[in-house]
Amino acid sequence: MKFGVVIFPGSNCDHDMIYVLKKILKQDVVELWHKSSDLQGCDFIILPGGFSFGDYLRSGAIARFSPIMEKVIDFANNGGYLMGICNGFQILCEAHLLPGTLLHNNNQQFICKNVYLKPGKTNSIVTKKLDPNRVLKIPIAHGEGRFYADNLTIASLFKNKQVMFRYCDKEGNISNESNPNGSIDNIAGICNEKRNIFGMMPHPERAADPELSNTDGKMIFDSILASIK
Repeated sequence: MKFGVVIFPGSNCDHDMIYVLKKILKQDVVELWHKSSDLQGCDFIILPGGFSFGDYLRSGAIARFSPIMEKVIDFANNGGYLMGICNGFQILCEAHLLPGTLLHNNNQQFICKNVYLKPGKTNSIVTKKLDPNRVLKIPIAHGEGRFYADNLTIASLFKNKQVMFRYCDKEGNISNESNPNGSIDNIAGICNEKRNIFGMMPHPERAADPELSNTDGKMIFDSILASIK
């Protein structure tokens, strides 16, 4: 499979993602500069984390209008696989490829720590091969990660099984105490109705190398690869 990692000015997780895809998962990977209009025949596009354009205005609001995004949006609307992680998730919401928005954390502070996630039953390639009863430990690093949407949208996300991950504690309990940023219903990641566009705030690429003594994030990438072979 050929992955494309889009690089914006201010991206700082792009090479983490490229390293995991290329060195750990042995996949074909190309770098896609934000001013390009060529997706280079990629099968799967990833918008990485970071601070695109310095997070000025709103996180992801400027990157959404980068030249490559026109091609990325067409690619996704035609059924291509697209995933946004952290800042990438924010960009997907700004581009209206995913519902909702990401607001400032409820403590108004940047949060960088490991959190626990409970996979949802989305039948998406991201979670398809995950054990729904197996809690994942994945890092977060964001200042605007509080997922918000109106009540009808939230109800629709759960009804259509589009909630991929929810914040929980080590035992898998979902509560206010296990919610690091105030996201509605502890939502940490969602997909679209067609299940080809995915967004999540935690960083699985930061938990995919045995050298880091945590490979829970690799399970997410393994699920993707196993589900689309």
